[in-house]
Amino acid sequence: MLTRLTVRDFALVRAVDVNFDRGLTVLTGESGAGKSLTGMAVIGLLEPPGRIAAGEIRLEGERIDGDVVTICGSSRIDGHDPAAIASALEKAQNSDKPVLIACRTKIAFGAPTKQGSEKSHGSPLGAEEIAGARKTLGWTSAPFEVPADILKAWRAVGARSQAVHADWKKRLAGFDGGKRAEFERRMGGTIPQQVLDAAVCAVKEKLAAQPKDMATRTACEFALESLIPALPEMIGGSADLTGSNNTRTKSMKAITAADFSGRFIHYGVREHGMAAAMNGMALHGGIVPYSGTFLVFSDYCRPAIRLAALMGKRVIHVMTHDSIGLGEDGPTHQPVEHLAALRAIPNLLVFRPCDAVETAECWQLALATENRPSILALTRQNLPQLRNRFDAENICAHGAYEIAGPDGKADVSIFATGSEVAIAVDGAKVLAERGIAARVVSIPCFELFQEQSEDYRRAIAGSARINIGVEAAVRQGWDAIIGSDGIFIGMNSFGASAPYKELYKKFGITAEAVAGAALSKLGKM
Repeated sequence: MLTRLTVRDFALVRAVDVNFDRGLTVLTGESGAGKSLTGMAVIGLLEPPGRIAAGEIRLEGERIDGDVVTICGSSRIDGHDPAAIASALEKAQNSDKPVLIACRTKIAFGAPTKQGSEKSHGSPLGAEEIAGARKTLGWTSAPFEVPADILKAWRAVGARSQAVHADWKKRLAGFDGGKRAEFERRMGGTIPQQVLDAAVCAVKEKLAAQPKDMATRTACEFALESLIPALPEMIGGSADLTGSNNTRTKSMKAITAADFSGRFIHYGVREHGMAAAMNGMALHGGIVPYSGTFLVFSDYCRPAIRLAALMGKRVIHVMTHDSIGLGEDGPTHQPVEHLAALRAIPNLLVFRPCDAVETAECWQLALATENRPSILALTRQNLPQLRNRFDAENICAHGAYEIAGPDGKADVSIFATGSEVAIAVDGAKVLAERGIAARVVSIPCFELFQEQSEDYRRAIAGSARINIGVEAAVRQGWDAIIGSDGIFIGMNSFGASAPYKELYKKFGITAEAVAGAALSKLGKM
């Protein structure tokens, strides 16, 4: 019989995330004995008197804030007992609910002196300990030799689905050519270039015909309205921030336990789980996963993002509220060091578009890149559309390009990303009024820019007397663009809580500050 359960305070429980619609409870904390429970996930229901970890966290029949956690079927077994493991698995397979099996084990089991010791964790056991463990465990086979009976059983497991697989291949071969080709295309991960290009060009044509000032998070949804119908393999989602991330288009139906025909997943407030699940989808194939959260919460996603980069999988993270520009939520939610931290991950593309046109182009690049994950860092605040002319070429593919400049030689080069590109453009106008020629370079993607030819990078770097970098984030990583003697207009502290325009003034990230820094270095203040 199912029992109402909750967490009793035998431990310091740091977080209890209960989502009754989706049946997931996450417990995070430490037991009174100091043994970590961090990241413990209980899916479904555990039956009392079930305990978790070392036994200092208890689940007992109580309510949490008026809601009820129901759990069933827990097992706590000797993880070194094959019969106990087999019995627990058999019982779990006959349950109609998820089951948590707690296997109690000892590190270096069987080693004469290192069993249960941290000394066995980071160094080899050594010949004597190995010999002792062999004797204790009754293991007589040579190193790297698989005994015949085990090999036979293992190969039998490998062969048991051959007939089913052959039947599946036969059914696939029986599909009409078009349906089979589409299935194989999606599973192969190839996005039709012409379809993608047409979808993005349609967005850029609309923006050229009717320029729009909008937040790049809104521009994301605007682009998705064209991309989602064109690419059926795209599956979106959000970590309980759908309305803020703008990752769900009007046509997208949510996936539910009762209906898997939708294309949008409500992940709830569990960013790491979301990022890890997307890695799984990408590894399976046939799906291009993307999802949304705030950029500051990339810290929760980072291990999974790093693995996607390591594995070379196309996983797309839409991360909005990308700077102090998010305003009143304050420094806890304002990312300052996050862009630098993400740019430090090898094989990860970090896009920070400056307007709606760049946002569409960055989406195109993220989707076209099969062997790298991507971050789209997007704004909460509205931005002016700086590129008003239609261009079929994806200019963001160069990573950086001159978005505004004088007719002749420039005295000042201003490099900026995202929301600060508009500030840089306005700063160049202030300088022009003082007779100083300045050019502005938008850098939507550091990684792609560094991969361009040396000639292109030199041309974009330019030969101006003064280089200025502008980004509402820390300087780390910018010296590769502006040089160690370049001027950086950005953040060197955490943010604050206030309307975003006030924050930009407070932290000195303004057109006037950009112009003033250039004039000061030129000795023309």
